[in-house]
Parts: sequence; C-alpha cells; structure tokens
Amino acid sequence: MTYVSMALIILVAGIHIYILWLEMYAWIRRGSKVFPQFPDEFFPLTKEMAANQGFYNGILAAGLIWSILISNAQWQFNVAMFFLTSIIAAGVFGAFTFSKKIIYVQSLPAALALASLFY
Repeated sequence: MTYVSMALIILVAGIHIYILWLEMYAWIRRGSKVFPQFPDEFFPLTKEMAANQGFYNGILAAGLIWSILISNAQWQFNVAMFFLTSIIAAGVFGAFTFSKKIIYVQSLPAALALASLFY
C-alpha cells in the first residue's frame, strides 16, 4: 500500500471517528448544528439511535485502521477494499434516502482512497 493510499485511508477513518464522536457523545449538544433541518427536540429523542449509528461508524474506522496495520499486502488490500466499498455503498444509500451532501462527505473520500489502492 502506498503512502498516498494510507493517508487517504487515515483521512476516511478520521471522518468516521468524527461521526462516532458526534453521534455517540455530542448528539444533543452538536447535532442541531450539523443537522439544522431537524428541530432541537429531535436530538434528545434520538440519542440512543444516533449512538448505535456512531458505533457502526467506529467499526468502519477500526476496519480501515486495521487495514493499514496488516503486514500481508494482499490481505491489506482486501480488507481496505471491503471497508472502503462498504462506506461508499452506505454513502450512496444515504444520499438517496437522506441528503445528497453525504456523497461528498462520505462516499467521495472513500472512493478516492479506493482508487488509490489500484495505483
């Protein structure tokens, strides 16, 4: 794996660590700033749901970090490709079902990291 690929994977992992933090620990405080289309009373009511989503984002970040630490090049590639492809798919689904912005925040960085694996 090249340094460019590693840097992009770390960037994508960082995005998902931020999402984990937001959804698990700062949902009530910061949620309305990130999602202004929802009323303030929405955030306390959805705290547990958001924490569950944050946990999944943490799993994605952990998988990406793990991919960098694998010493076997083929497995490193396979694991990175799995997690990046999963993030791209989730971002596309989110863009169709919630907000087009998710494509740029989630899918595009993962797609760039995935493309870098092939060069």
